[in-house]
Amino acid sequence: MVARHEKISFTDYLVKSIFQYIRTYAAATNKVLLLLVTLFTAVLVYCNYHYHMDRQIGAMDNLLLRFGARYIVSLAAFAVPYLLTHVFTRKDLFADPLFIVLLIIAPAIFALKMELSFNFFLADEAIANRYWNRVVYWPLLLLITTILIACCWWRAGPKESFYGVTTRNLHIGPYLIMLAIMVPLIAAASTQPDFLAAYPKLRAVAGSTTDLLPLWKKVLFELSYGSDFFTIELFFRGFLVLAFVRFAGKDAILPMACFYCTIHFGKPLAECISSFFGGLLLGIVVYHTRSIFGGLIVHLGIAWMMEIGGYLGGSV
Repeated sequence: MVARHEKISFTDYLVKSIFQYIRTYAAATNKVLLLLVTLFTAVLVYCNYHYHMDRQIGAMDNLLLRFGARYIVSLAAFAVPYLLTHVFTRKDLFADPLFIVLLIIAPAIFALKMELSFNFFLADEAIANRYWNRVVYWPLLLLITTILIACCWWRAGPKESFYGVTTRNLHIGPYLIMLAIMVPLIAAASTQPDFLAAYPKLRAVAGSTTDLLPLWKKVLFELSYGSDFFTIELFFRGFLVLAFVRFAGKDAILPMACFYCTIHFGKPLAECISSFFGGLLLGIVVYHTRSIFGGLIVHLGIAWMMEIGGYLGGSV
């Protein structure tokens, strides 16, 4: 006889896994720390959208100045939550030299990723040259970022996997449900002019010739674009959570979420605010599963659905 409870639906699994992770984190996290880091993130968001910090940094002519400014913002977003963690959890984080080194290096890696630019001469025609430069750009950033993170992993990483690049504890059912929930929301958004002005991303490169490009070029562009989301998940959920778990345990999630919010400073305010809570959720999942692929499925799936919405909405 098979017990009735042995058959678990995807929905039941979602409730018993993802929701359980959230409940466990909420119960174990220092509430004062959670409140203070959330308020600090809100202050950063306010300063950016009131004083236009991201726009001013982007307008700097000097590459080193832009890198330095990005680094300062990233370091503040990452280090201040750890200072608060040190105070309110009584974890002596800064007694470990390796923690300090990684704390300093991590914002530098991402500031470099944000400011690196390449302009290869890959085609005679201007639009074609922009297209091929974009196709090369995202995978090249992934390669450079991965090499830098791999150097940290070689010295201080968890040896069971390369910062969550494993499918060992991955069950895709819950993540597919999350994506299914997003379908009607993205479908509704794809009817709006501001959405269609931003998506698909190829339109910013190819302009009015986007619809004339062959399908294989569109697919190649989307695969290249998708590689950037692997870079994001590897860095934020892999490196910033799993490299720092050894020092801070579950408290490595909050500084990552604050830092993650700042990379959305150039996006609409609502998207920036939601990124903090999305970062928390994905960080909690990675903390429990030790795999970045669940978050990658959600992150990349939403991005590609938005791209599809842009193509379909623009053709109506």
